[in-house]
Amino acid sequence: MREIVLDTETTGLNARGGDRIIEIGCLEMINRIATGESFHHYIDPQREVPAEAEAIHGISTAQLAGKPLFGDIVADMEEFLGDAKLVIHNASFDLGFLNAELERVGRAPLDAARAVDTLQIARRKFPGAPASLDALCKRFGVDNSSRTYHGALLDAELLADVYVELVGGRQAGLDLASTSAGKTADQATKAARAPREPRPHAPSADELAAHNSFMEGLENPVWRRD
Repeated sequence: MREIVLDTETTGLNARGGDRIIEIGCLEMINRIATGESFHHYIDPQREVPAEAEAIHGISTAQLAGKPLFGDIVADMEEFLGDAKLVIHNASFDLGFLNAELERVGRAPLDAARAVDTLQIARRKFPGAPASLDALCKRFGVDNSSRTYHGALLDAELLADVYVELVGGRQAGLDLASTSAGKTADQATKAARAPREPRPHAPSADELAAHNSFMEGLENPVWRRD
């Protein structure tokens, strides 16, 4: 099962009001295990990055000068995504921006049905609890200490760990393998132990005499009735 964990950074919140994608980060997972394959680009948005947006992701207009346009990287992005499921935190936001960019360059939009929205999963699983990426990292013990600013690839890496926990933890097969190995080692230890000598269970003469005395004292036992 191939899935792509995806995140974007933007110049603002309004995909249809002129805000643009400035960074995209994607991480490949097979059977919910990261393969190490990734897709990452900074993108020239062809507009200024507002100070309030820069305060969130730390990416300035000057840093994006000379970076490729979205149209320059779109074919490579589509090839990397393939037809995999897209794991996204707040999918409507990122898909809204991606589809606005795809429309600008005359490409087909991404189908919302492909998205696995971890924000919605978290809200269903923990109703009323904070569901931001930072809150989920804290809940599941995922180390996000390097997250001084939001960053598309870093956030995708954190989200991959959070996603695995949200859907039930690490692969059951890995736990079973560990358990099986433990059982095998335990069996080997038991096999190496010296066998015990058989213990006698026959009653002694004194025990037999005490038993017979007790039986004689019973009044009208069932085995003596006609």
